[in-house]
Amino acid sequence: MGGFLRMGALLVVLLAVLPAYAGTADRAGTTFALMADDFITAFTPLETIVVQIEGDTVYLDAGASTSAQAGQELVIYRKGEAFSHPITGRPLGRYEDVLGYAQIRRVHPRFAEALFIPLPDRPRPAPEDGARITRGRIRVAVTPVLDLTRNDADLRRLPYMIATMLERSKRFQVVDPLAVNDMLASASVRVEEVLARPERASRVARNLEVMGWLVPVILERRGTTYLDVTWISAVTGTALFSRRQALVTASSSEEQRFPWEPRPED
Repeated sequence: MGGFLRMGALLVVLLAVLPAYAGTADRAGTTFALMADDFITAFTPLETIVVQIEGDTVYLDAGASTSAQAGQELVIYRKGEAFSHPITGRPLGRYEDVLGYAQIRRVHPRFAEALFIPLPDRPRPAPEDGARITRGRIRVAVTPVLDLTRNDADLRRLPYMIATMLERSKRFQVVDPLAVNDMLASASVRVEEVLARPERASRVARNLEVMGWLVPVILERRGTTYLDVTWISAVTGTALFSRRQALVTASSSEEQRFPWEPRPED
């Protein structure tokens, strides 16, 4: 929590010293607010079971009527022996052995089809093994912005804006973006490699102890500037899903600014 408080303090400083060059950052932050629910919904807690496995495909009892959707990553586990309260002897639960992960590819009316990612030296899953998206907070790292435009906008505070929105949802625990910057620099990993080099993305993710990466990209197509945000698995380093939306107009983002601040310009 202390790290995130420091991150918030740094965001306040950036807000104070960069008002005149923050137009694109403001617009991108407001745009992410419009797509944030998609990322929050993708991590709705989910409890289900394995119904069948064929090769590297696992079928889950999670159809279209559940919160299952393509791009989700679930933990596959097997229940072990029960354990009890040491004094009362009352059963408290069962030990669990994690077998691997399931990345949902397609959701059908009555089941979901997923790619199984095994863990080394663990048994393969079998029908009735469990699968879940945890009810606990999802730990995630937001990378620096990859700017593919030629506008030279100052986007340094956008990861902090995204992190703040995710934290406020109570669904995510976000690593301090400053720590993310330091880790990428010390590992000599560029944001482009997080997107395109799965082995590097997963290696650095282990160092940060996160479940996934969120990679914001600013790009331009036919005169329109877009914010593209991709979720990348910390397990495999591969992109699981992304959202893209045109940046909101400057007037929409300016409504959130204080009246005494100068007009945002890039």
